[in-house]
Amino acid sequence: MKISKSLFLSCAFLAAANAFAATDYTSYVNPLIGTAATGHTFPGATVPFGLVQATPATGAVGWAYCGNYQYNDKRIWGFVQTAINGTGCVDLGNILVMPVTARKDRKDYHSDFSHSREYATPGYYCVYLDETAVRAEMTATPHVAYHRYTFDRTDSAGIYIDLQHSPVWSQAQFHQHVLESDIQVGERTVTGHLRNAVWVDKDVFFVAEFNRPIKKVTNLPKLTEKERGERRLLSFDMRPGDQLEVKIAISSATVEGAQRNLKAELPDWNFEATRQKAKDTWNSYFSRIQVEGTDEQKANFYTSYYHALIQPNNIADVDGMYRNAKGELAKAEGGTYYSTFSTWDTYRASHPFYTLVLPEMVDPFVRSMLLHHKALGYLPIWTLWGKDNHCMIGNHSVPIVAEAYAKGFRGFDVEEAWKAVKETQTISHQPKSDWETYTKYGYFPTDVMKHESVSMTLECVYDDYAAYAMAKQMGKKEDEAYFAKRANYYKNLFDKRIGFMRPRKSDGKWLDPFNPSAMGGAKDGGMDYTEGNAWQYTWHVQHDVPGLIKLFGGKKKFFNKLDSLFTVPLVSTVSDVSGLIGQYAHGNEPSHHVVYFYTMAGRPERTAELVREIFDTQYLPKPDGLCGNDDCGQMSAWYMFSAMGFYPVDPVSAKYVFGAPQLPSITLNLPGGKTFTVVAENLSKENLYVDKIYLNGKEYKKNYITHQDIVNGGKLVFKMKP
Repeated sequence: MKISKSLFLSCAFLAAANAFAATDYTSYVNPLIGTAATGHTFPGATVPFGLVQATPATGAVGWAYCGNYQYNDKRIWGFVQTAINGTGCVDLGNILVMPVTARKDRKDYHSDFSHSREYATPGYYCVYLDETAVRAEMTATPHVAYHRYTFDRTDSAGIYIDLQHSPVWSQAQFHQHVLESDIQVGERTVTGHLRNAVWVDKDVFFVAEFNRPIKKVTNLPKLTEKERGERRLLSFDMRPGDQLEVKIAISSATVEGAQRNLKAELPDWNFEATRQKAKDTWNSYFSRIQVEGTDEQKANFYTSYYHALIQPNNIADVDGMYRNAKGELAKAEGGTYYSTFSTWDTYRASHPFYTLVLPEMVDPFVRSMLLHHKALGYLPIWTLWGKDNHCMIGNHSVPIVAEAYAKGFRGFDVEEAWKAVKETQTISHQPKSDWETYTKYGYFPTDVMKHESVSMTLECVYDDYAAYAMAKQMGKKEDEAYFAKRANYYKNLFDKRIGFMRPRKSDGKWLDPFNPSAMGGAKDGGMDYTEGNAWQYTWHVQHDVPGLIKLFGGKKKFFNKLDSLFTVPLVSTVSDVSGLIGQYAHGNEPSHHVVYFYTMAGRPERTAELVREIFDTQYLPKPDGLCGNDDCGQMSAWYMFSAMGFYPVDPVSAKYVFGAPQLPSITLNLPGGKTFTVVAENLSKENLYVDKIYLNGKEYKKNYITHQDIVNGGKLVFKMKP
């Protein structure tokens, strides 16, 4: 993407690389990737796993604004302090601020902008607001958004603050999602609180501190009688060229918590130092992986890495206080409590990625999940701001916990962890875990569950398998036997006559009529699949590919059906089902492991072909370059694993199935000074197939590599061929 030279200079974009690092990895990252179409990423400033995401909002109403920003929009509404990365649902986008030249006749405070005067890099965002002639910059610490506004014109210069703003589904919801709010304005500070309910019911507390006194405060009227969000216009004495700075500290707990966060993280006024610290923090993480490849390949890889580290988010204050899943004040030991667990997406590759590259984060993530179980009696399903929105199906915190245990992580109470896993899988909780029905029939009958019956069964089966694996490793024989039986429930929905997982009624009969291409879910009219269809969900047997092959009647029939998946055309009627290759939908997570089934069944060359096709068509270094929602880094994690030449088809197994590497060399810097390097010898456009594999100089015959093999360090060489 072309960036104007003047903007680089005006925003000090040409700062020297970090003193501690030879390479400025942030230069490879383009936060604008995924901000168009359905990627739903955001371009604003944040730090790894931070609570704050200071980002522009170009709209608020509808699915397009899950990330607050759409690249093709022409106007910026303001800058919000919180955002979700790449999801398919709307929320956050709270505490909108906007620098203005506040003419009394204005109907809104939006401004035109141009991408030629916009720049984004990890930890920093800059844009010129054409209508108000203001250069807006922002950076961040974990709990504080730091804004700097340079006014070229100062007729009634001010700041607009809007607590009503948030991404929502409809215009009507926009005016009524705020349940309560308040603002107090001092000489240089604004404190406040809002409670709103979009995806979750949450409290957001804040303190905003300005670098100059507030001259005047104007209370702005509410647009409808249902609005509860306060709006203020703050005026300042400014001259052309003056800079107005504001630090906005956030807390999930209290206003006092926000004040402590501000004092601890940003006691002084030094925007450039804060921006540099954010950059250094990102580089410290990026430097754990060295990649060789083209500029485009590096942009894709390090932007994927960037997206994977935006969440989960630590919602605890600097003193450890947070609001738990019940909305109660609590204190986290160690000072961290992580939320934004999109487990339906991220158990597949994001969390396996953390176990390899960020192992120090695994135990805190698990401990946070266990605190959620302590509050509600079950592990997180999909948490945001500490609350569970119960989105999606199954409970994939179970495989995340089981994977951590299988890979040797012990920085949590393992008996407490097992208790949480077992209770999650055996004690029914609303709204989607009716274990009595599940165990009575060995599946969720379509006439009992009414919607998503097939997908719910198959997703729960994998969680059962995870529980089985953990019980087996812990020597819990009775539990092992119980969950081993449930891990085979997938067989109860397979119709051998037609080779599909299909809905079954409580009397054991198949539901007719049946169309394997029909798609839907709970929100799409009560069909039996979640954001997908039978073509996609028939392969949701990550833990038992030999068993699935046997159901098909052998490898020949298995391959015939699998080949058809990538050739039978599909016209998607569900927005999340995208990135299509035949019926295969790379833009949605249930498909992500499927290309690796070829390797597992003995045709690795087909895996290599499909991985290359997906790389070439579904990941492009441009705003609309993602074929679907990034989904809290899962799309990105798939890319990084596949670039290395392997993928965690079954994360709980602690094995990674081989595909074919897509970059010449990738080195992981591991704890203890170890390294693990993947080399693709003779890799080219034509040489996409793997001839032989060598691990530490010895030919390697297995179709997978273990987690332990990697963390031990060494060198994995793929000899490529045409």
